[in-house]
Amino acid sequence: MVWIHCFMFLLAIKPLFGSRERHYKLEVEYIFLAPDCVERPVLAINGQFPAPTIRARTGDTMVIEVTNRLYTDGVTIHWHGIRQRGTPWADGASSITQCPIQPGETFVYRFKVDKPGTFVYQGHYGLQRTEGLYGFLIVDVAKGEKEPFHYDGEFNLLLSDWWHRSAHEQQIMLSAKPFRLVGEAQSLLINGRGQYNCTLAPGYATSNSSSPACKFKGNEQCAPTILNVLPNKTYRIRVASTTGFASENLIIANHTMTVVEADGNYVEPFTVDNLDVHTGESYSVLITTNQNHNENYWVSVGAIARPSTVPPALTILNYLPNSAWKLPISPPPRHPRWDDLEHNKNFTKSILALKGTPKPPRKAHRRIVLLITDSFIDGYVKWSINKVSLVLPSTPYLGAIKYGLKHAFDQRPPPENFASDYDIMKPPNKNATFGNAVYVLDFNTTVDLILQNANTIDANVSGSHPLQLHGHDFWVVGHGEGKFSKKDVKKFNLKNPPLRNTAMVFSYGWTALRFVADNPGVWLFHCHLAHQLIMGLGVVLSVGVDRLPELPPEGLACGLTAEFLMRRNHT
Repeated sequence: MVWIHCFMFLLAIKPLFGSRERHYKLEVEYIFLAPDCVERPVLAINGQFPAPTIRARTGDTMVIEVTNRLYTDGVTIHWHGIRQRGTPWADGASSITQCPIQPGETFVYRFKVDKPGTFVYQGHYGLQRTEGLYGFLIVDVAKGEKEPFHYDGEFNLLLSDWWHRSAHEQQIMLSAKPFRLVGEAQSLLINGRGQYNCTLAPGYATSNSSSPACKFKGNEQCAPTILNVLPNKTYRIRVASTTGFASENLIIANHTMTVVEADGNYVEPFTVDNLDVHTGESYSVLITTNQNHNENYWVSVGAIARPSTVPPALTILNYLPNSAWKLPISPPPRHPRWDDLEHNKNFTKSILALKGTPKPPRKAHRRIVLLITDSFIDGYVKWSINKVSLVLPSTPYLGAIKYGLKHAFDQRPPPENFASDYDIMKPPNKNATFGNAVYVLDFNTTVDLILQNANTIDANVSGSHPLQLHGHDFWVVGHGEGKFSKKDVKKFNLKNPPLRNTAMVFSYGWTALRFVADNPGVWLFHCHLAHQLIMGLGVVLSVGVDRLPELPPEGLACGLTAEFLMRRNHT
């Protein structure tokens, strides 16, 4: 019943696949829903949560009209993983490339999808992503082309975490003095569905055993989306995470997964029993339904990388013609321990580029070392990079830089490194500051970003961070323990490093990224943990803005760009 409803809905927004231009109309609104069996307002698109899947082919031009039906809040939509070559104003990062879309207004995003892969689209204003503003964006290979692997069918798994507190309340807590901890989510969701006050697997130690058994008829808003499969087939499962805080681990009981794609880039296939998925990451895995076809099997998603009391999210891999509600005979699988850092590192280091993937340049023209810490600033708890906590300006950077509006943000160059005597094992001191300066990168140069993790004000804690770069893919050329040294450059993998758009830096370690700054625009590089971005964990990169044509004015009607455009139109 649930799947039939979704299919009928997609027909209403599905474009003509013979066309090279894909037109969608998306309306953002609040609806009441119970994603984890507890009703609350949810951000939806066209009345659907998660947002409807958008699909296209490589080379297509997307024309997406986004209308803001909220009563008081602005909205922007970011197309995560789409590089926006030649269309930086369509990136959808509020205060970076555009002004928020005001209530009742419509903004048209027009951009080309230039490579196949598994991507998502999501809110990029405040904490709207944690309120449900996300959906899949799938780009298939161009007609006449084939994937480098075979499969008989396909599923999408969108992983998220879910709070019962509103995004507004969470944002106030994060900005309060004294600081108020938001804490972990109340539940984990698979395709927007989870169970807070009941469990699919009562009585097992690996489940929320203190909760009663769920009694679903199949059409409840929090009933799991069952994955129906036929025996002895190969299925592609596209997995993406839009979590606000959690890192997650996926297990399909009794089945191995072969990883073939990461962040829209093909990788050398490798097989795993479980899959780490950090927020902002996407993967494609292949499974073969070669188990006992008289049984069903658990699909489980558990929290990792931080201590958590949230029970795993569960659904069922249903071998047809078994009943979808025939419970597996074994208990849900156990996930790796949250503090098994070696497991996390080993999985990440197993991801290597597929043979034939472009290799990184041998040398970089510039190296920027970014120290990740938190600190107190004027009594507020904030995250910072090189002791600067990002505060986004009221004027979008893209317009301010293009039109030379130098009062829009700090013109002083931000720090390119941190003090050589800084001890990453000790809690940070309290001399961080607020800022919004920009790293200006020479066009078409090769840049290394070294992400250095360190201790926090909560002594002896150094959590892992996923960081995303807008506008570019990068090569992950190295990971290391402790403090980065110039000697570590010799250890970089320049042979087959994976191309990604989101990368992990692990506890008390460093990660090295290399990319070519060949896409004119202004691009955000930030922690994909929604709460930490709000608290300042990001930097802004400017690349060849002088090479851009006239900017579309529709997204610049705020701050100093609004004043500039009004003056220009009246002269």
